[in-house]
Amino acid sequence: MSDSLTLTIIIVAVVAVVAIGVIAFVTKGRKPKTPYTSERDADDVSAGQGAQSTAEEATSGGDTAIAVEEPVFPAAPQLDVPEPVQGRLARLRARLTKSNNMFSKGLLALLSQDTIDEDVWEEIEENLLMADLGTEPALELVDALRERVKIEGSKAPARVKAMLREELLKLVDPTLDRSYLPEPHADRPSIIMVVGVNGVGKTTTIGKMARVLVAEDKDVLLGAADTFRAAAAEQLATWGDRVGVPTVRSDIDGADPASVAFEAVSAGIDQEVDIVMIDTAGRLQNKVGLMDELGKIKRVVEKKAAIDEVLLVLDATTGQNGLQQAKVFSEVVNVSGIVLTKLDGTAKGGIVVAIQRQLGVPVKLVGLGEGPDDLAPFNPEDFVDALLEG
Repeated sequence: MSDSLTLTIIIVAVVAVVAIGVIAFVTKGRKPKTPYTSERDADDVSAGQGAQSTAEEATSGGDTAIAVEEPVFPAAPQLDVPEPVQGRLARLRARLTKSNNMFSKGLLALLSQDTIDEDVWEEIEENLLMADLGTEPALELVDALRERVKIEGSKAPARVKAMLREELLKLVDPTLDRSYLPEPHADRPSIIMVVGVNGVGKTTTIGKMARVLVAEDKDVLLGAADTFRAAAAEQLATWGDRVGVPTVRSDIDGADPASVAFEAVSAGIDQEVDIVMIDTAGRLQNKVGLMDELGKIKRVVEKKAAIDEVLLVLDATTGQNGLQQAKVFSEVVNVSGIVLTKLDGTAKGGIVVAIQRQLGVPVKLVGLGEGPDDLAPFNPEDFVDALLEG
């Protein structure tokens, strides 16, 4: 074999070896393609979709929008919308008309008789006393009617009813200030303290009052200063939650009620609410220690802010028995208004007059039933008209 042929063979062999080495090196650096299978997990699928979107965006020059899934948040709790305050007054008249029907019919029948002698006047007075009007107001009303019947001499039912309405309205006294919304303050909330004996439905009434205030577009905060009844704070908070009203409460059973009330007022100032309403434990008026504690709550709160209203919750069905309760509470915490509950369930509407005479403070709100919006501002004209309808 010639030298030139041998050299050619050597060169070809070297080139082949080099080519094989280059091919092996390139092949080794590549990753094998993973086939798509249905067993990929959610992360793999998301990654693949993201890569595909990026590729599409690059292909179209970056104009393709990438769809981003919005986060899902839990739905806000549905709040109750309290019934407008004005709409409640019609129900007041309807329910009082039903419950006081015998009272009004009895009086009108007696006054419309052809002859009104002394026996008739005594019967009229008895009807008024049975309606819990009170002895002094009943005598005043009878005397006024005697004089008017004597002077006018009219027995026409319409005229008799008009006379009775006018005299009853005088006793109920439409001149009293019955505003249940305290005047606003520039630097602090208005403070309402609610008191009452055991069993009058005080906490429930406060919950209904919160609904009245919310219906009047007021920003309200509740203070659960009834720390002795285990379920009181929870009950109050439940009422507040229904209309989006927060409640300041203690996590400790039997906590100092004055401290809780103070913290509620402080929170109300910090949060710049319109009104802070403070619930207090029900207590019997003859328990000196508990009544002293009520006075302490008022004093402690007033270190932070003056109390604008002290509302006493009374049960209309207790009649004259509620008057002594009212008197003692008024002496301890200077009651400024009455919330009269269960007025729709009794024919003893005269208790409104008796309480106002006893305390010298007005009835401001009345309970009409057990529904959440069965609490309404007291209106003297509507009240008297309801007594005489039927």
